[in-house]
Amino acid sequence: MQIFYDKQSFSKYISELKENNNKIGFAPTMGALHDGHISLYQSAAEDNDIVISSIFVNPTQFNNPEDLEKYPRTVENDIEKLKESGLVDAVYIPRVEDIYPTGMKRKHYDFGGIENEMEGAARPGHFDGVGTVVEELFRQVQPDHAYFGEKDFQQLKIIEKLVEVLDLKIKIHGVEIYREENGLAMSSRNMRLSEIEKEASSLIYKTLKKVNEWFRVISIPEIKTRVEEIFKRDDMELEYFLIAEESTLKEVDFFSADNDFRAFIVVNVGNVRLIDNLHLD
Repeated sequence: MQIFYDKQSFSKYISELKENNNKIGFAPTMGALHDGHISLYQSAAEDNDIVISSIFVNPTQFNNPEDLEKYPRTVENDIEKLKESGLVDAVYIPRVEDIYPTGMKRKHYDFGGIENEMEGAARPGHFDGVGTVVEELFRQVQPDHAYFGEKDFQQLKIIEKLVEVLDLKIKIHGVEIYREENGLAMSSRNMRLSEIEKEASSLIYKTLKKVNEWFRVISIPEIKTRVEEIFKRDDMELEYFLIAEESTLKEVDFFSADNDFRAFIVVNVGNVRLIDNLHLD
């Protein structure tokens, strides 16, 4: 596995790959890698000649400077995890100036309104920051295929819209959520949970599966009431639960036969914010 720490050497590597007509698969990360990330590279390895990872903690998608400061940085461990996987041909670990050569400014995009739903409602500018870094990485990596986890489903839809708006010739793949044995969606944040908290957090996925059983059987307002009752606990706080159309991410309060729906949930366990979602059959 080759490791690149600057844009110049990495660009030379990409040029050589393109000259040899290699099909490139890419999954960008902010590090603190876990098996969920590795599942992205498993998917990429099936479709491509070359698989590339990147590790970059992107400052412009953080609204709170403290969150940026606290974000785990485990680059040496991440490199070892990528090597052990045997799936990744190269990892790009750019400097800030390689991504933001003219200063840390985020671009503004028209994502058609999906950036204002759910996570975007409380984090203005967050998805512009995501779009800015992903656009720059796409232009440097020049992938044929790119892979993003469905745990951050809203982000996945944002990336799909970004590629459409910029008319980039990249196929975006959503990869199924990778879960712990108890059903908890894998996340870099899970390492901040105690064992007791981690076990208790299995309730999140159990609840989503219940929602899928209730779907189309009882009304959405009643489903929401039941979910709120489940999380009336001392050890967890339900931040939000909603059911939305997958295409628009707009919350709905009744079903229609023509659309696909997904349940979204955010729960705070101690000082750890956990997100999850489930496509409703």
